[in-house]
Amino acid sequence: MKVILRQMYENLGDAGDTVSVKDGFARNFLIPQKIAVEATAKNIRMLEEENKMNVHREHKNKNEAENLARELEKISITATVAVGEEDRLFGSVTSQTIADLLQKKGHEIDKRKVILDEPIKALGVYTIPIKLHPDVEAKIRVWVVKE
Repeated sequence: MKVILRQMYENLGDAGDTVSVKDGFARNFLIPQKIAVEATAKNIRMLEEENKMNVHREHKNKNEAENLARELEKISITATVAVGEEDRLFGSVTSQTIADLLQKKGHEIDKRKVILDEPIKALGVYTIPIKLHPDVEAKIRVWVVKE
């Protein structure tokens, strides 16, 4: 049976590929799991339309991420923290802290998009990357100052 893969499947092919598989494998596994559809003219047209919509949606998401990145590049946020002797921080500035400060500025950013190798544990000015889209990254300036 010929099927069109809707997503990448190991040892068969990538999304959009037309492959020949045994009838039972297609009917009992690939089609019910929505990994593939039967290769008919109707399904081929449906998948082409679906791919066009996905490309359009991806392009729109990338444009929105680029616009947000331009806005975020202009922002500088300040994290005021309690410090002890020799300007050592009590605690640290984490990605959650940065996401909360951005939310106060009016930008809803998920903490998982804030890229910190390790929490900030010293006073100073830091440039923090934010991954908005697989192809778009914004850099914001974070000032860590005494309370």
